[in-house]
Amino acid sequence: MKKYIKFLGLFALAVIQFSCSGNDSSDAQAIPPDANDTFIRASDVSFLPQMEALGTKFYNNGKAEEMLTTLKNAGCNTVRIRLWKNPAFGYSGLSEVKQLAQKARQTGLRVWLTVHYSDTWADPGEQTVPQEWKNLSFADLKAAVSSYTSTIMEEIKPDIIQIGNEINSGLLWPQGNLIDNEQQCIALLSAASATVRSKSPGTKIMIHYAGVNGGATDWFFTKMKSVDYDYIGLSYYPVWHGKDLTVIKNTIDALGKKFSKKVLIAETAYPFTLLHNDQTNNIVGTNDQLVPGYPATPAGQRTFVFAIKNIVKASEYGQGFAYWGGEWVAFKGPQSQSGSTFENQALYSFDNNALSVMQAFSKD
Repeated sequence: MKKYIKFLGLFALAVIQFSCSGNDSSDAQAIPPDANDTFIRASDVSFLPQMEALGTKFYNNGKAEEMLTTLKNAGCNTVRIRLWKNPAFGYSGLSEVKQLAQKARQTGLRVWLTVHYSDTWADPGEQTVPQEWKNLSFADLKAAVSSYTSTIMEEIKPDIIQIGNEINSGLLWPQGNLIDNEQQCIALLSAASATVRSKSPGTKIMIHYAGVNGGATDWFFTKMKSVDYDYIGLSYYPVWHGKDLTVIKNTIDALGKKFSKKVLIAETAYPFTLLHNDQTNNIVGTNDQLVPGYPATPAGQRTFVFAIKNIVKASEYGQGFAYWGGEWVAFKGPQSQSGSTFENQALYSFDNNALSVMQAFSKD
């Protein structure tokens, strides 16, 4: 997700530990996912611990129900979770993410980690080195990436891991900037990849690019050819990446064929209304930001996500999709100016009741 939301990282100073139903990794009874259900239908739930710590409740048909349960019952088979190195206010750090991953597995969901290799939002506009790494030499930075990735794999053992988030111009700037320091960027990604392979050969490795422009994606993934990875991940938001859905399948087909990779839409979202439920300016709020034929209504949102799923499934290279911001309701109240820029694109109505878009996670 783009950095336009990073100012909303002014989290509460008192971090309330996210509950994992009283279980730790030694006694949690995970529900194994269906091994035959390989098409990924995912939802990013990264804000969930922060929101639940503040007492946010979610509902399904008017009845209180944990979000992970609602997602699983709807057909979602994977949750996507961001990971920051040393976040200033505690949320999205390793301990919290580990607990959320455990809780997801107990619900029968696979875990997809998006590792930002930063203390905060990493995206095409900013890839800030973690504070504790900022004065490292390149050799030491590469070693730190390997060590940190090793810790992630030992502690969480994700099913899928993104080595970087929306790394259109690389990661860990300036040393890992793809434009200015291409060889170093590739070396950092290769170090992370090699660590994942050594610790967990079964984990799928994803390289993530924001956008579906065929020329730009071809250029980028050509640069990635020497990196050992499994999945190509693409972000697609109409407000930033265009309104022609046919481009998505064309790009998936072209990338999959040229690079012999499976491709996912790693982030997408769509509004169910153009109204707002807090005083934080929303990313999408006008009709000219919509895709023709997909109104900002619950039905329009549902139809859009079904369209994305079906486009990916129609390609022999399509591997799945993830909805972004589905949990990000206006959890700080209607007057908050630092709440959600995404509550009108959530999977829940303004009264936190599950919307019909949940049907898009169905297996069919």
